[in-house]
Amino acid sequence: MTAPETAPHTPRTPAPDGAPADHGAARQRLLADPGLAGVRRRAVLARLTDHWLTGLLADAAAAVRSPSAAGERPAPVGVALVAVGGYGRGELSPRSDLDVLLLHDGTTWGGGISSLAEQLWYPVWDSGVALDHSVRDLAAAREVAADDLKAQLGLLDARHVAGDPSLTAALRSAVLADWRAGAARRLPELQEMCRERAERHGELSFLLEPDLKEARGGLRDLVALDAVAASWLADAPRDGLGEAAQRLADVRDALHLVTGRATERLSLQEQDQVAARLGLLDADTLLRQVYRSARTVAYASDVTWREVGRVLRSRSRRGRRTPRLAFPFSGTGRTSGAVARGAVERRPLAEGVVEQDGEAVLAQAARPLQDPVLPLRAAAAAAQAGIAVAHATVRRLAAESRPLPVPWPDEARDRLVALLGAGAACLPVWEALEAEGLVTRLMPDWERVRCRPQRNAVHRWTVDRHLVETAVRAAALTRRVARPDLLLVAALLHDIGKGWPGDHSEAGEVIARDLAVRMGFDADDVEVLALLVRHHLLLVDTATRRDPDDPATVEAVTKVVGSPQNLELLHALTEADALATGPAAWSAWRASLVNDLVGRAAALLAGGPPPAPPAAEPGAEEERLAVEAGRTGGPVLSVRAQLQRPEEEAGGPAGEPLGVELTLAVPDRPGLLGTVAGVLALHRLTVRAASVRELDPVGAGPVLLLSWTVAAEYGDLPEAARLRADVRRALDGGLDVARRLAERDAAAPRRRGAPAPPPRVTVAPGGSSVSATVLEVRAQDAPGLLHRIGRALEDTGVRVRTARISTLGANAVDAFYVTDAEGRPLDGARAAGVAAAVQRALA
Repeated sequence: MTAPETAPHTPRTPAPDGAPADHGAARQRLLADPGLAGVRRRAVLARLTDHWLTGLLADAAAAVRSPSAAGERPAPVGVALVAVGGYGRGELSPRSDLDVLLLHDGTTWGGGISSLAEQLWYPVWDSGVALDHSVRDLAAAREVAADDLKAQLGLLDARHVAGDPSLTAALRSAVLADWRAGAARRLPELQEMCRERAERHGELSFLLEPDLKEARGGLRDLVALDAVAASWLADAPRDGLGEAAQRLADVRDALHLVTGRATERLSLQEQDQVAARLGLLDADTLLRQVYRSARTVAYASDVTWREVGRVLRSRSRRGRRTPRLAFPFSGTGRTSGAVARGAVERRPLAEGVVEQDGEAVLAQAARPLQDPVLPLRAAAAAAQAGIAVAHATVRRLAAESRPLPVPWPDEARDRLVALLGAGAACLPVWEALEAEGLVTRLMPDWERVRCRPQRNAVHRWTVDRHLVETAVRAAALTRRVARPDLLLVAALLHDIGKGWPGDHSEAGEVIARDLAVRMGFDADDVEVLALLVRHHLLLVDTATRRDPDDPATVEAVTKVVGSPQNLELLHALTEADALATGPAAWSAWRASLVNDLVGRAAALLAGGPPPAPPAAEPGAEEERLAVEAGRTGGPVLSVRAQLQRPEEEAGGPAGEPLGVELTLAVPDRPGLLGTVAGVLALHRLTVRAASVRELDPVGAGPVLLLSWTVAAEYGDLPEAARLRADVRRALDGGLDVARRLAERDAAAPRRRGAPAPPPRVTVAPGGSSVSATVLEVRAQDAPGLLHRIGRALEDTGVRVRTARISTLGANAVDAFYVTDAEGRPLDGARAAGVAAAVQRALA
């Protein structure tokens, strides 16, 4: 039931001409009018209050000027009543304070200004309306504003109510001039105030009992955005911002009417009543609308503060001394006049993407309409570099890029994994994609979990943010699994079924299958992802509810997971899920129970044969290359473009190259793998996959066959003849690959980038195959990584017989089959030493 509003006292003084005789009764009728709501009710309430205060000021002035002349009400001179803050904006909620300033010229009233103020304030107090008031002349108002940022913000919304309008006009002009003149000093202070408020009150879009005014993304941030706009240095993206502001204000109005109090906290016990007053289905619908509005405001705030930072940095570069702003993210994509006039350095990040002034923007030659992977490529490049995608860039990508073909091209899936694998740096980039509708375009099922509240004290996030946070946590665990791509995608999808009725794990399995097929995973990977989503609670539920000493407990787990690889994926997903849920969901005790269960299950699953090198037979072209290399004693190179699917299958133009397959046959020699990998790195070729095999064609001696799938980091691919010549020079000693890579790395600008887990080099379980020892390397992919690994292996004196190199998103997952100089597997001690040496080299 709606709480009745307490009727205010009747003012002592008569109402002005045309005003209701009883302001309290008129206000009560206004608030009870079912035909008035939202913006219109707030505006009508402000006008009613203006009329009332106008009469009160006239009565007070008459009483002070001529106490004996009862009933005479000459127009006040030398004084003005000014509305500030929310009242100044004409946005009066049912229980809002009246923020007013009695402004005087300093001479007309002399000592009588105090008596005038008392005559004015007492009737307001008697009415029961909350009042926040001050009495100042123009000089004092400016002085207070200069010392008190909150006071200055309130005066930015100054609006004339009664008295001498020229005084109000002078105040507005002076305050705005002061604000703009001091913007370089005050805006950093305002930004810090917003940050501190967010730390105290949290993020509105994730709180079950949010403060509509003070939390990040709330009404206070809207005031800050207006203040930034008033400085003329930057403006917020306005799409959807007005609707978000109106929705938050409407919810606050309903909250005031339901509680009968001037409260800003949307507590659980009032949410159903507030939803009913707004005509919404239930409290969850109310919270989703509040969360969506808050995200719009928070995103606009991030964009705006980045733009302020750009402008102030530009001024600083031109020699002006401005305070340094510590912004969480940077860049909007709009180029200010100051920036446009100066030379701005643009550094390549990926094909079609460059870094400019601390943000990722599109290269001049980028064509979103012809490149459906570009949104994910830009997002992944930005996240991996630890910067934001420019606002204008995201807007352009949303407007111009065409949907990805189904199934996705391999590069699109790879870039999604790289985006998720960036860890915390993924969050601002993901928020930008989501704000412009790109996430839902990629995954239509995402809309059902977007902004969905979780009414559980353990959960600290909405469903969608929890999924992204789980991926962030999983990014730190990628070195523990052989398939980091499956771990990251499973983390993103594990609770996707919460948007549907029934058991969310069962519903999620169905959705995960569909999305995995959409993303282009093969049939085996689809089954693994479906298993991880369906059973993402298996380990923690079993560990905390079943007896681990009962053989049936461990057997039940192994029956579900089926393989050691699935077990390690499920273990990492369990930990990431719990860590992303909240501090109450994961503890040392829970971790120990899960670890013990996983150890028992791993022991039961162990005992299979050790991994063996790939046994695929070489094709006719590979045999030809090996024979030619054995005959000539030099490198033989074959280049073949990897083409997109036909238009009717891929949804795009046919024949567009996605990458290049390089096959290189070279007579075996020490250091071959590292040398060739270094040449590819010098040509800025990204290795997506590679294999190394040893052949012995027609008795010509051992020949290594290196098969690479590569793509240009950016720009065009090098000519095959030039690539072949550089390989030959490097093998002959005419090209010092290591020195050239070191020089290029030293000259490259240092970006903070996304923190990555440290590399991990291990001897594969089982230690050796029949003929070689298997080393597994898991590390962050980077230019020259394979070159460093190859050199480190060479320095230990081992030979690489076979290798499998995979790049999964931003993660390299490589397996090297190595032997000693006589071609025998390494013993345990030496294998461990080689692994440690490679790990030291990568660190």
